[in-house]
Amino acid sequence: MSEFFSKLGAYIGAQIGMAIVRLLALLPLSWLRALGWLIGSLLFITFKSRRRVAEINISLCFSELPRQQIRRLARESVIFYCQAMLDRGWLWHGSAAVTKRRLKITGAVEQLQNDEPVVLFVPHFVGLDAGNTAFTQQIPRKLITIYTNQSNKTIDAWILKRRARFGNIRLFGRVAGVKDIIAALRSGEMLGILPDMGFGPEESIVVPFYGIPTYTVPSLHRFARLGKAKLVPVLNRMTDYGYEVQVLPAWENFPSNSAQADTALMNKELEGYIKTMPAQYFWVHKRFKDRPPGEKSVY
Repeated sequence: MSEFFSKLGAYIGAQIGMAIVRLLALLPLSWLRALGWLIGSLLFITFKSRRRVAEINISLCFSELPRQQIRRLARESVIFYCQAMLDRGWLWHGSAAVTKRRLKITGAVEQLQNDEPVVLFVPHFVGLDAGNTAFTQQIPRKLITIYTNQSNKTIDAWILKRRARFGNIRLFGRVAGVKDIIAALRSGEMLGILPDMGFGPEESIVVPFYGIPTYTVPSLHRFARLGKAKLVPVLNRMTDYGYEVQVLPAWENFPSNSAQADTALMNKELEGYIKTMPAQYFWVHKRFKDRPPGEKSVY
């Protein structure tokens, strides 16, 4: 009986949460951003554990910054994160006209016009869902991505459906094998991945990130090599009108024969991308959670 009520509570909670997101889609963008600013500011004060994570991450990566500036950057990052979460209302439930007006794809888009295998390097900036929606609506080429299943099956099904609302996309769970992904990549579908994280010593290698030895998944090298694909970075930037989805020129001479060298290059390039919008990076994530042997936890 307790299991029944637990499942019922989870279902009702999911329905309420989805209804709230649908209602958010009706609000003007300026209202959403103001609400996100308010929620983010309050969370930065009350959610001390994540505030601490953000401040530690920023202090490690920008050790030259004074304490006050580190705290300000951490606060801005939490606000941007909350604003992006609220934007999922119109990204997932707004009209096609609204999403097309608020999402601008810029840069070297011509690289995506043919069927040449392409791996998209999409770093963890707050506008990830904006990039997904923009590509599936505005780029006439199928996108494939890898996602992590949610524990709540109702929420999981809803997220998958909303991310695929414009079609033109296939989503593979992290537990799926790479065989189907590589086949799709070689057939002309674009693969978008978010490899700037670590999944522990078993799945990651240690390379520098801001000069800090950091466990990082070498999937960018792996998929580009197996798929015989070129590597195209995509940066999702929050703007006053919505989001700019910037397609950068493909990296030359990538991949190489070395996963170590390619993953180190990825982190180095990422540092340059972060410099263009430091407050929009996902600093609340415990990027340095796993440490090399002999090193103490930073958190």
